[in-house]
Amino acid sequence: MRIGTNMITSSLIAPCGMNCGLCIAYLRSEKKCPGCNSLSESKSLHCIQCSIKNCSTLKESKSKYCFSCGRYPCQRLRDLDKRYRTKYGMSMIENLNNIKSGGIRKFVRDENIRWTCPNCQNTICVHREDCIYCGTKRNKGT
Repeated sequence: MRIGTNMITSSLIAPCGMNCGLCIAYLRSEKKCPGCNSLSESKSLHCIQCSIKNCSTLKESKSKYCFSCGRYPCQRLRDLDKRYRTKYGMSMIENLNNIKSGGIRKFVRDENIRWTCPNCQNTICVHREDCIYCGTKRNKGT
C-alpha cells in the first residue's frame, strides 16, 4: 500500500546526478524541499549554496548535467560521489554516466524501480537505512 505520492521525475535530477526525489529533505512531510532544480526559495540552504549547482562552467554551458563539462568529473563532484558511495551506496558519477548513455527518460524509469520499497511501494530515502514509511531495511546500492 503506497502511502506517499512521491514519484521520481526528470526535474528531480540535479546537475551533479543526485536524485533529489530520494533525499530526506524532499521526502519529509514538514518543510519539504522542492528539489535542487526548483526555482522555489523553500529549498534547503545547502541546495541554494551548492557549489556544483552554482558552477560557472555549468551555467555558461547551458547544460543540465555535469557530464557535458570538459572537466567532468571535477574534484567537487568526485568528493561528493565518494561521500555518497561510502555513506549511502549511491554514485552521482554512475548516475550521470547512465543518463549520458541511456537518456534521462530511461534513467528516471530505472530509478523509480530501483528506489521503490519492495514492501510498501513507497520511495526509499537514500539517506536512511530503513524505509521511512514501513521500516523495511534497504540494501546499499538499492
